[in-house]
Amino acid sequence: MDIPEVQLYLDRAHQDLKAAENNLRQGFHGVAVTRAYYAMFYAASALLVSKGIARSKHSGVHSAFGEHFVKTGLIEVEYAKMLGHAFDSRIDSDYDVAFIPERTLAEGVLHDARRFVERVEGYLRRAGAL
Repeated sequence: MDIPEVQLYLDRAHQDLKAAENNLRQGFHGVAVTRAYYAMFYAASALLVSKGIARSKHSGVHSAFGEHFVKTGLIEVEYAKMLGHAFDSRIDSDYDVAFIPERTLAEGVLHDARRFVERVEGYLRRAGAL
């Protein structure tokens, strides 16, 4: 386990949470959704790295998160659902030019991202990875 790398991923997750908050405040809802998703992506990557698992693609991170943390009962299923919803919302926000994300969507994804990062950090502390 590489604790410095775990911390680097978590630092990036917190940076993206702040970016999401700032973008939401400025009315950039789509960018807020994207940054909130990336906070979750980096937090999930921190979990994987804590077990010596490396994935670079989004699908690989989601799959490994589910396999190694959700299916084993280490992290609750609701967090996998949050990650999936945030990813779908991010895809819509980034690639569908006709999609105009509402403030409520951005607020919801950001709320989930905060919970996700907090849950990951709690797990990592209890596991001795922080």
